[in-house]
Amino acid sequence: MHERLEGTLRPLPAHRRTTFLLRVARWWEDLLAGLTPYPDPLAVAGRALELAASAYRDRDEELHLLDERRSLEPDWFQRPEVVGYAAYAERLAPEGTGLAGVAGTVGHLKELGVRYLHLMPLLQPRPAPNDGGYAVADFRRVREDLGTMEDLRALATTLRGEGISLCLDLVLNHVAREHPWAVAARAGEERYRAYFHVFPDRTIPDRYEASLPEVFPDFAPGSFTWDEDLQGWVWTTFNSFQWDLAWDNPDVFCELADVVLFLANQGVEVLRLDAIAFLWKRMGTACQNEPEVHQLTQALRALARIAAPAVVFKAEAIVAPDDVVHYLGQGRHHGKVSDLAYHNSLMVQVWSMLACRDSRLATHALARVPAVPSTTAWITYLRCHDDIGWAVDDADARAVMADGAGHRVFLSDYYSGQFPGSTAQGLVFQHNPATGDRRISGSAASLAGLGTALDLLDLAANLEAQEEAVHEVDLAVARVLLGYAVVYGFGGLPVIWSGDEVAQLNDADWAAVPEHAGDNRWAHRPRLDRGRVRQAEADPDSAPGRVWAGMRHLATVRASLPHLHASVPAEPVAAPDRGVFAVLRRHPLGPMLGLYNVTEEPRQVPGWWVREHGLPPEQSVDALNGYPPNLSPDGGVHLSTYQPVWLVRA
Repeated sequence: MHERLEGTLRPLPAHRRTTFLLRVARWWEDLLAGLTPYPDPLAVAGRALELAASAYRDRDEELHLLDERRSLEPDWFQRPEVVGYAAYAERLAPEGTGLAGVAGTVGHLKELGVRYLHLMPLLQPRPAPNDGGYAVADFRRVREDLGTMEDLRALATTLRGEGISLCLDLVLNHVAREHPWAVAARAGEERYRAYFHVFPDRTIPDRYEASLPEVFPDFAPGSFTWDEDLQGWVWTTFNSFQWDLAWDNPDVFCELADVVLFLANQGVEVLRLDAIAFLWKRMGTACQNEPEVHQLTQALRALARIAAPAVVFKAEAIVAPDDVVHYLGQGRHHGKVSDLAYHNSLMVQVWSMLACRDSRLATHALARVPAVPSTTAWITYLRCHDDIGWAVDDADARAVMADGAGHRVFLSDYYSGQFPGSTAQGLVFQHNPATGDRRISGSAASLAGLGTALDLLDLAANLEAQEEAVHEVDLAVARVLLGYAVVYGFGGLPVIWSGDEVAQLNDADWAAVPEHAGDNRWAHRPRLDRGRVRQAEADPDSAPGRVWAGMRHLATVRASLPHLHASVPAEPVAAPDRGVFAVLRRHPLGPMLGLYNVTEEPRQVPGWWVREHGLPPEQSVDALNGYPPNLSPDGGVHLSTYQPVWLVRA
């Protein structure tokens, strides 16, 4: 192996060869340990190193420089000045402009402080239906309507020049039935048949399905699909056209490792590892979060560190808090798995607080999330491309004298507008009558009630009705900004979902595209409304204008606060007033206390309680406005309707 590596690296100057070998020495143990699920981990590690050497040799000089810079600044994605943005490329760019049009949005992104851009799946999928692009038919081609791989490389270069890192999805669990590996398997090539889980009859699938949950019970029940060409049942966790890969086959590991290195060499800096929780299959389990998943991810990360250390991994693991922390590394994998992971619980709890005007469940649930390695970061967000599943743990609910099942029903009723007094305009997604589960689709502004408020304003027949409607608009705007203040103030890497920055509502025409008609999540995936952006810029008093200004202000203040570096843990603490959500961050420069009024009514936190957390109110400043906090006569901190306060030492 040593001779083959030397041959691969020979065209490079001596210092480049030395750097590669030093990285191998640094990461070899992590690579080898991660490959222990295979019978001969040493042989697999050797194959993987050859792939890494080839990718390293072919890496552009500009990317080598980025690698060196990131090696000196490994915390770049943890820094408080980093804000993220997520969008579908074709919905962010002007219609028909593809990846070139995305480059034209850089000015808009920089206004928001964006340093990280996540473009939703854009590698070549199968023809529709394709699960929103997650049924990939070719990892090395870009969707034809967006451009070419050369266009992607050019976009990455442009973004990098503006200080913005490009994040792309890499689906690890499955490929489309039309992917060349699946085509070869259907053609009878045994090597590629072994890339998938194929069974001649229902005996083994039935044993597996006894413990497997269904992901899409409405339109893709079951986890196996009969394929005539294969003459077998193939594992299909998500849809019949998405074939699960057999990660117990080391050939599959090497194939995906090569894809990781290929995308890294296109200038991709963050890889979102999609459906990562499902990689390893074990009879009698839910086939999620198995230990081998963390081992193999560690091996992939070590390999990327050798060839392209500028690249970081983001785990798309929407699982229970006790499980998700393992994707950032626990125990022997501490800090060795992914660098980023989604804090799904934070999103769920923010919406829960806004619905019930009570912070107790959120405080308890979020406080018991295990600590994560100080070298990693949560992705925090108010909305994303997906539906909201009400992941409220029954034990957490009982701890605050609530009923978990009842609360989940309440949240679905509230955000679908069925609960009396609710102004939310969400849509029920994937109602499961067997479990009562009803997930919710909807944009942040629509869930916050802005659509209902604007409808009231349009219908107002007199001054009193108009004033009431204006008040409802004010409340909806305040809810959106409060939600984002929690997200920005929690630490980690906050990500804006496209359109939220100008309070876009649900897309009324979401079903007009035939392949979207059966999936109401497209209601909250609208094209970025450029008219609304212009309105936000021109009319600061409008709802879009206030949200736009508020989001920019949050980013500016956040960048000035070292307390919000992701290495500083967020500690939810129970405030004396249940209407206030409180988060403490202990930094060497002094503590930061985030206080968030989750109600329409004014609230107050006693001065003695604030003082107990290291911040005498009279010696503190609210970083969000630069002034001392509003104190009541008895020294308590006063919070107005839906007000966020970031207290630090004056």
